Amino acid sequence: MLESGLKPDSIAFVSILSACSHAGLLQAGEYYYNLMTEEYKIVPRLEHYACMVDLRARAGQIDKAYSFIKQMPMDAGERIWGSLLSACRTYNDMDIGIIAADNLFKLAPRQSGYYVLLSNIYAIARRWQDVTKIRTLMNEKGIKKIPGVSNVELNNQVHTFLAGDRCHPQSGKIYEELDILIGKIKDVGYVPVTDGTLHDVEEEDKEYHLVVHSEKLAIAFAMLNTDAGTPIRITKNIRVCGDCHVAVKLISKVTKRLIVVRDTRRYHHFQNGVCSCGDYW
Repeated sequence: MLESGLKPDSIAFVSILSACSHAGLLQAGEYYYNLMTEEYKIVPRLEHYACMVDLRARAGQIDKAYSFIKQMPMDAGERIWGSLLSACRTYNDMDIGIIAADNLFKLAPRQSGYYVLLSNIYAIARRWQDVTKIRTLMNEKGIKKIPGVSNVELNNQVHTFLAGDRCHPQSGKIYEELDILIGKIKDVGYVPVTDGTLHDVEEEDKEYHLVVHSEKLAIAFAMLNTDAGTPIRITKNIRVCGDCHVAVKLISKVTKRLIVVRDTRRYHHFQNGVCSCGDYW
């Protein structure tokens, strides 16, 4: 834009800062934010503040992100507090996570995802009584967790899977294929990420709970019904969990398949054991 003589406006900087956030380019994001405010004298809007909080929080600078929120000349909205809470879940920051959750419960009292994130933070900290309190609170308010749903299209027909789903006509074969896939990726180092899963079940049951997540079932179905080497494309209605992200990377490696998963955050291109997001999502 500069080389062509165009002056970047506030919308251009939103795009730049958002891209820096998703790519984990902390220093670049800081540079462009300062360029916007100091060089171009653009007064930051809520969108710019949201990008900067997301940028710092994703990079693990939870304290700086929270301090930035407190210095904002306007009230932080749901998006900003949501970014902070999500990062607190990623980096296990319980103290600031509780603050973010309290604000979100006021802004979006019926959004189940925020209750689940706080519950996960408590679970990782092994504060099981607090996990139970969150579940009880959700039950009292009639708030239900949004079930994870994964879709895969085959021959112009969309096949939908829920976690633990056994409704598909090929259910038996799908679970057999999934068992084979899990065995193969365990041979190359897969260890289920059980942090934050149910505390009132045995470790083996925790692993099973993770194994039957909807995207794993959708991938197993696609493996059964497509030729070797055919790319697999999955869409999901919620964020891919850490365990599935690890598992799908390894599945792409052992099967030599490109697996594309679009969740609510971004597109993940899994190939040869690597994800395009760089494990940053």
